[in-house]
Amino acid sequence: MILGMTTANFTVFHTALSLIGIVSGLVVVYGMLGGKLVEKWTALFVLTTLLTCLTGYFFPVEHLLPSHIVGAITLAALAGAVLARHAFHLEGGWRRTYVLTALLALYLNCFVLVVQLFLKVPSLHAMAPKGQEPPFLVAQLVLLGVFIWLSIAAVKGFRTAGGQTLQRAA
Repeated sequence: MILGMTTANFTVFHTALSLIGIVSGLVVVYGMLGGKLVEKWTALFVLTTLLTCLTGYFFPVEHLLPSHIVGAITLAALAGAVLARHAFHLEGGWRRTYVLTALLALYLNCFVLVVQLFLKVPSLHAMAPKGQEPPFLVAQLVLLGVFIWLSIAAVKGFRTAGGQTLQRAA
């Protein structure tokens, strides 16, 4: 039992949080590309990604795992995004910090998704049973490339135009 749930139910809960975090994060990035703050989606992204990281530490393990390190880095990235947005109000370089830390948190969540897909989906697992084979590495490199491109585009798109403030969207 984990937090009053069976391990299977807790795993479903953890996975659902992660998927909601990924989807809402993609909406946030889409907003950034168009220079818009999507406050409600951002709140959902931050909350579900935060809970995904925290619930990941409740699974019974005997030693530190790579997933714990990824979770800690994601939490640090989320903290940077929240500080940039709420403490520093996206002023100056904090706008870029906000974009890059939010995208880092989303990337790491997607990175873990790819890892889990190769572990749990039989056809993918057959292609990369150890997680070091070319199909797995290519998938992760493509994901990294997409996020590098998204980060560059989001930094450019999330600027103020001619000193105007960012648009706020629901």
